[in-house]
Amino acid sequence: MVKEVMNVGLLGFGTVGTGVLEIIEQHQDKLAHQIGAAVKVKKVLVSDLDKDRGNVLHAEKLTDRIDDILQDDEIDAVVEVMGGMELARDYMKQALENGKHVVTANKDVMAVYGSELLETANKHSADLFYEASVAGGIPILRTIVEGLASDRITKMMGIVNGTTNYILTKMSKEGRLYEEVLKEAQALGYAEADPTSDVEGLDAARKIAILGTLGFSMNLDLDDVSVEGITKITSEDLAYSKQLGYTMKLVGIANRVDNKVEVSVQPTLVPHSHPLASVDDEFNAVYVYGEAVGETMFYGPGAGKLPTATAVVSDLVEVLKNKRLGVSGNSVVLPQHKKQLKNKDEIRSKYFLRIHAKDIPGTFANLTAMFHENNISLEKILQVPLNEGKLAEIIIVTHEVSRTDYDNVLERLQNEDVVAEVKSSYRTEGEMN
Repeated sequence: MVKEVMNVGLLGFGTVGTGVLEIIEQHQDKLAHQIGAAVKVKKVLVSDLDKDRGNVLHAEKLTDRIDDILQDDEIDAVVEVMGGMELARDYMKQALENGKHVVTANKDVMAVYGSELLETANKHSADLFYEASVAGGIPILRTIVEGLASDRITKMMGIVNGTTNYILTKMSKEGRLYEEVLKEAQALGYAEADPTSDVEGLDAARKIAILGTLGFSMNLDLDDVSVEGITKITSEDLAYSKQLGYTMKLVGIANRVDNKVEVSVQPTLVPHSHPLASVDDEFNAVYVYGEAVGETMFYGPGAGKLPTATAVVSDLVEVLKNKRLGVSGNSVVLPQHKKQLKNKDEIRSKYFLRIHAKDIPGTFANLTAMFHENNISLEKILQVPLNEGKLAEIIIVTHEVSRTDYDNVLERLQNEDVVAEVKSSYRTEGEMN
């Protein structure tokens, strides 16, 4: 018998949860047309039944008992937007084991427990969709899995954290200090009271691990991601970057060569002409390189109530359509390739380096000889006098070099008599026009 109503259990009723309910209730005609049945939120799991929620939801739909959702045979799909890690993972796993399909926006769970949950979904012929876990309203995961299914993706670069992008945009374009812009971002709701996950790059690392896992069909864990945040970036770094034709962004990179991969998140300089350089404020973008399609970029809001809820409900539509068609569980494709990570000799990039050195005869010759001995050639050099001629600020952009050779030079610079201090070092990506 064909069901006329598809029932949904909603775990969590915060910002995204209320957005999911709003879209489902306001888009009933479109949902019914796409799915072939009405969609109804039957139960909503909340932690506080007594909290005043106005007239948004009938009280009888609220529950603080997870079994009211997981043990209800009439509920077809579970939408997890409660956040957190262990409890959310447990609830999703139980739902899948009970034959319920799951949609989640939880990047933390998917970055750490994604492989386990996908295997559970596969075992129980259930769907597990998680489009909203990366880049909010940008349909990047569906693009990788479906739109580029016939291509071989070799590289993905992304601005996937709106908080850090907002901070760097304001620092770069308005010359403001990090601490000041961070407070503004917190006041606007772009940054949490504890911004550590954002500014130290952990949020972006979880997302790039998910992108790498899907794009390369390889189980990549959060621990595989090399991570550096934005807290050490100075106004001098941004000014010199701009002078040399670059824009600073916190970029997640997943790169594959001959099935060996590198996954990282770090402050990165991209040329002003690169599409990522023009992605400002809280917006996100993911740049994808495919052997067949070439270069493509996907841009849009990375977070927010309705953009994220739209991604959640889009996944829900696919889940419910699959159930109606009797093809549930076929969307889960387990990784094809064994994980192989590049070593430092195989990771190659250009680098921006800013140092303070003694402004005396022979300094430049010593430095250039040191780079030459480590197989590093220099693309750009800028020198600025400091402290009435006692020190010089030297800014260097290298040609492409292995991470091993570059680390060797950094170590030597820190022990070189003519070098007063290594001020900063950043990766650069993209060719200058």
